[in-house]
Formats: sequence, C-alpha cells, structure tokens
Amino acid sequence: MSAGRTVNSKSHSWGTPKKYVDAVRRFFEGTISLDPCSNEYSIVNAETEYMLPFNDGLKESWNYPTIYVNPPYGSDRERGTSIKTWLAKCVLANEKFDSEVLALVPVAANTGHWKQSVFGKATAVCFLYDTRLKFLENGHDIGKGAPMACSMVYWGKNYEKFYDEFIKYGAVVNLTHLHNEAIGKERFAMKLKLG
Repeated sequence: MSAGRTVNSKSHSWGTPKKYVDAVRRFFEGTISLDPCSNEYSIVNAETEYMLPFNDGLKESWNYPTIYVNPPYGSDRERGTSIKTWLAKCVLANEKFDSEVLALVPVAANTGHWKQSVFGKATAVCFLYDTRLKFLENGHDIGKGAPMACSMVYWGKNYEKFYDEFIKYGAVVNLTHLHNEAIGKERFAMKLKLG
C-alpha cells in the first residue's frame, strides 16, 4: 500500500523521467553522488548506485554529498520496509552526514511518514504539476501515468536554489518554518513529562 492506494507492480524498474533527472543533475551541479535505489534501466547514472532488488540501499552507507532517491512506493514484505523507511533514511543522511538529498515520492501529506520525515525535517517540497507522472518502465516511456500525485522533497541548506530549479515543475513550498515549530512542540512535550 502507498498513500492509501494499492501498488499494482512488484517491479523495481520504475525509472525517473528524463526531465526530472536533468533537473536533479542541474541542482547538484552535474554530480549525483548516490542513487540508493537504482535499477538496471536507470538513466540517473549516479557515481555510486545500489541496484534493486539485488542490493538493499537501506542497509548501505549514505555518506555522500549529493543523493537522489526514487524509492519503491510500495511495501517490501520480504525486507520489512516501505516508503516511510526510505524517507527516514533521507532525513538521517541529511542530519548525520550533511548530505543534500532529493527524493521523488508520492504526495501523502496526511500520513505519518510525511509528518515525521517531511514536515519539520525537509527544507522544501515541490508539488509536481504532472498529475500522472510518467515513470520509465524498464527504461522506456510507455505513456502510462502514476496513479497518484508526486512531489520532489528536498533536505538541505539551499532553499533558493531548489526554488529556482524546481518552480518550473510545480508549486514549491518552503518548509523551514516548520522546523522551529517541531522543536517547540518537542520542548513543550518534554516540559509536560517533567511536570
């Protein structure tokens, strides 16, 4: 399940459309250091790629300066992972290694994984204008659109650069003001616990 929808394919070979790969590459000034959920048909061509389903990118190091993530949108029962696991790893890479991270994910603002890993953690989100984003299937544009709206989420330090690059693809929202709000809520909860 993903954002309340059934994922119809078990394929790990859904690729990012070229226009978004190009935008990510421009944003990262030409170099995508890591693609932790690549596949044999990927056009991302990161310096380091963990190939699904053979390598579990969640178990490998994400200590890279620039990371692009187009994670599997459904649950992987065999590994016990889901999109929330991938989003949490994006947050961890940004916080632990100061990595600049971009992730192409379904819009699921009402879910726990967005509340935990996007709101209060990410710098910005671009709600993509493509209402049915056409992923590459096994490296080919088959013209079939995704069954859900998608977004590009950004964890990093350069909101202005993200805005400038992604505003042409969708509505860009700055989330940094939510960071202080999240910290305030944590402190308030701690005070309540301490009495």
